[in-house]
Amino acid sequence: MAIEQIKMPQLGESVTEGTISKWLVSVGDKVNKYDPLAEVMTDKVNAEVPSSFTGVIKELIAEEGETYEVGQVILTIETEGGGETAQDAPAETKAEDKTTAAPSASAPSAPAAPVKAADAPKGVRYSPAVLRLSQEHGIDLNQVTGTGGGGRITRKDLMKIIESGDIPTAAAAAAAPEKTEAPAPEAASKQAAPAPNVPVMPGDIEIPVTGVRKAIAANMLRSKHEAPHAWTMMEVDVTNLVEYRNSIKGEFKQKEGFNITFFAFFVKAVAQALKVFPQINSMWAGDKIIQKKDINISIAVATDDALFVPVIKAADEKTIKGIGREINDLALKVRTGKLTSAEMQGGTFTVNNTGSFGSVQSMGIINYPQAAILQVESIVKRPVVMNNGMIAVRDMVNLCMSLDHRVLDGLVCGRFLQRVKEILENTSKENTSIY
Repeated sequence: MAIEQIKMPQLGESVTEGTISKWLVSVGDKVNKYDPLAEVMTDKVNAEVPSSFTGVIKELIAEEGETYEVGQVILTIETEGGGETAQDAPAETKAEDKTTAAPSASAPSAPAAPVKAADAPKGVRYSPAVLRLSQEHGIDLNQVTGTGGGGRITRKDLMKIIESGDIPTAAAAAAAPEKTEAPAPEAASKQAAPAPNVPVMPGDIEIPVTGVRKAIAANMLRSKHEAPHAWTMMEVDVTNLVEYRNSIKGEFKQKEGFNITFFAFFVKAVAQALKVFPQINSMWAGDKIIQKKDINISIAVATDDALFVPVIKAADEKTIKGIGREINDLALKVRTGKLTSAEMQGGTFTVNNTGSFGSVQSMGIINYPQAAILQVESIVKRPVVMNNGMIAVRDMVNLCMSLDHRVLDGLVCGRFLQRVKEILENTSKENTSIY
């Protein structure tokens, strides 16, 4: 017999932690390799954690509603065979795992010394359960000692405080004369504002916040708090593009089996412009900016209650037809629940088709940690003054771009949009091939 560990997996690029939203197994359950063990929620995707072994569930170390860092042990499995147990592992392996591995039944160890929440490692965030309890009971998390991995505050820590009746509040901390040290900026910024007290009147409907909606909210809030958003807009005459697409859409659908949309042309134009202005294809990394080599376009696909952002990989190397097929396939996967976490990873720039529901002007929130997002608005017919002074009815579209001002400045973004505009305004049957 051997005791094997299952750790929190990395479910996406730049993902450093995940929240156990639901256990799918119990202690004593027999599982096979690749069987799902738990549902995990991150700021990018919801996914199931598969078993790496066949055996019997020995211990569920992680708790539902709690957040754990990538690599932290969440459960143990008893397997048959000669696999290493924790005490048989090489010394260097133990040294690497000692900050994240929880004690198991087969290898008892002394609990780690508790650490103040303000002293927790950079990047630690409070779990939804901890935030909810702290807000409900007025607990100042900066005064709480965490007993979780790396000093993380757990739900058990707060329940113990609540049961004791000795609630550490922000008001009490301010009144204490000996309290002179301010909490670390990272810890203070992670504490969410208390939820508003909204009265529920007869006829009102209370809708529970789903895991997906919580993940969307957390990522959008992080993006707005951390990235200084700037915004710019440019209008584009796409009359020739509209005529070209309308002239081929019937034949294309009959030949290829799916519709060729305007959005495919826009995504292709953006991918081409990113090759000319690679600065736009960048990410903020604290002490440096990472300019990405691959051009992977994230596209926003909405369902009735959630928003997913699948990725078109190497979009600059694909034809308009190829991009159109991927848009069609990815959207179908989202709406049928078949989109995988791998298909949402690696995006470097986001294009959002806000025009699909009639919007003509909007300011998008950047898809963190990317540096910019482009909103493609609705194509509308408008009277336009032409170069010869005559007025003509033209098909016009607004391109609205939000940018992270830490990474990008208005000049390069303006030139980038000018290049996108130039490509789109020169798209026609004579100049452009969709194959």
